[in-house]
Amino acid sequence: MPKDILDVALYFLKLGTTAFGGPAAHIALMHDEVVKRRKWLDDQRFLDLLGAANIIPGPTSTELAIHIGYQHAGWIGLILGGVCFILPAMLIVTALAWMYVRLGTATGASWLLYGVKPVVIVIIVQAIWGLRQKAVKGLFTPVVGLAVIALYLLGVNVIALLIASGLVVMLGENIRRLRQFNAPGVFLPLAGLGLPAAAAVTFSLPLLFVTFLKIGAVLFGSGYVLLAFLRADFVTRLSWLTDQQLVDAIAIGQVTPGPVFTTATFIGYLLGGVPGALVATLGIFLPSFVFVAISSPLIPRIRNSTWASGFLDGVNVASLGLMAGVTWQLAQASIVDPLTVMIALIAAVLLFCFKLNSTWLILGGALAGVLIGVLRGGIRF
Repeated sequence: MPKDILDVALYFLKLGTTAFGGPAAHIALMHDEVVKRRKWLDDQRFLDLLGAANIIPGPTSTELAIHIGYQHAGWIGLILGGVCFILPAMLIVTALAWMYVRLGTATGASWLLYGVKPVVIVIIVQAIWGLRQKAVKGLFTPVVGLAVIALYLLGVNVIALLIASGLVVMLGENIRRLRQFNAPGVFLPLAGLGLPAAAAVTFSLPLLFVTFLKIGAVLFGSGYVLLAFLRADFVTRLSWLTDQQLVDAIAIGQVTPGPVFTTATFIGYLLGGVPGALVATLGIFLPSFVFVAISSPLIPRIRNSTWASGFLDGVNVASLGLMAGVTWQLAQASIVDPLTVMIALIAAVLLFCFKLNSTWLILGGALAGVLIGVLRGGIRF
């Protein structure tokens, strides 16, 4: 096997096994490894790939992994980058789903996450700080980035912010071309989601696959948006899950490493055992591979086009703004007492001053969380 292909497979297997913290953390970890340590990409190319992943439907960090795999090892790398990132999480979630079905409740990991989450916040901050030099250009893009942070925190639709930022920067960078052009307003309709309750539908693997394929093909946004789609389909429309089962499924997706969308694996196992887990996972992730395969070869052309490059610059700075907004929200729920403040400060010193690998920081945070749980009596052996 060529070295580039082997490198992609081994790196994303490791990342899929250790990457806690959700998409923002995954992006930060990828930046630390593939830009700073391995030099597979420079900051500009990384931002371009992140921007491209943000403007297509599906899980952003998984699509970024697929993009990176393609950039480093071609079409085989495209497949391996995504599959190897997804596979460890799928196996872990399937095992937890097996335990859940037999025990009737989700296995808790609160103390482990207690130590991991402050470390994740520091890793994200470090990634944002490193990417700012390429994303923030001149005096115009910082204003757009700050506006994105504010509007995101006010609850404005994520995809609307990405598209609007792209258009604003594209027009701003090409304003001289528009002296004789009277542009009409740009409207960004925000579609609502609402499905009426229906009678229970008999479970089938083909319908499970089609339902998750649809979600993977149209879903923009975070895990909270995923929750809305899952509830509308599996609780309200199909009546295959209860609200409690759905909440447990989301929790499992959040506390396990790798893509949050492996929530689909958990739901698939609950409904159809191992075949259901495989079908659900394939359905929700397949569109991402298709979208990246179509868009990734076009990114250099986009960057070479004056207009498209301006749009991508806007999406890039908006992506950074969204990462900052998400980080602020996560920090409020992650750094909650003196011990988590201490964990975050130690992680910051080790990362910023000593350049310690992010994977070791996460493992150290997990160990600290478990140790604190034992000392407080929350974990008993």
